[in-house]
Amino acid sequence: MNVGLIGAGAIATYLLEELYQNDEIAVTSIFVRNKEKYAYLQEQYGISLFTNLHDFLGADIDIVVEAANVEAVQEILPIVLKQKDTVLISIGALAEENFLKQLNHLTKTYDTRLYLPPGAIGGIDLIQNVAAANILNEVSLVTRKPAHTLVSESLCREQVVFEGKAKEAIKKYPKNMNVSIALALAGIGFERTNVTLIADPHVTKNIHSIEVKGDSGTASFMITNEALPQNPNTSYLAAVSIIGTLRRANQRIKIG
Repeated sequence: MNVGLIGAGAIATYLLEELYQNDEIAVTSIFVRNKEKYAYLQEQYGISLFTNLHDFLGADIDIVVEAANVEAVQEILPIVLKQKDTVLISIGALAEENFLKQLNHLTKTYDTRLYLPPGAIGGIDLIQNVAAANILNEVSLVTRKPAHTLVSESLCREQVVFEGKAKEAIKKYPKNMNVSIALALAGIGFERTNVTLIADPHVTKNIHSIEVKGDSGTASFMITNEALPQNPNTSYLAAVSIIGTLRRANQRIKIG
């Protein structure tokens, strides 16, 4: 499987390093805005750099991995999905309902697939299964983050900065709610997924606690995220989940 990357930041660099000289999955092309800035990647990893999107999509790639940002997704993903299966990292773009409908329409029209890695959390498979059986009743997320990432003032104790539904959480904290977007899409939607966001001066890592209730029983997950070594602002688990998604997409025998 030949992979084409959109973007050349921390996650892209991680993928280049992890998949370098891999026999089954290899990054072969990268779409960037500034070719000179990333020329060293071409020399170091033997990939091809492109600044023209149509040339990039015409290269020998089987699947595209978006590793840029929400703005780039909104601009170019509709074009990409007309030609290539895509792994989407900047899931925040899907909070816009009309855009999500547009992408769904494109995948059906052009027979392509849009993969959404689970990112910084786990348990998505269980939530999808219970939701598919229409027996999922409640999904709650409590996200605890270092206080300085959410509020400007100095705190002595934890402070709840948001409590409500995922739909409102995404509007108020668009850069901090990717996890709630994934949960809402996998489960019972943006208007029924409960979200609590806590600024905590005593933690140094993001901590996500998920509670699920359905006719089949209950489940709870707690995930404490380490940062990607290459970038303290990027979740290690989010980067790892992309490789897992690519491997599953390439397998003949699949779990789930």
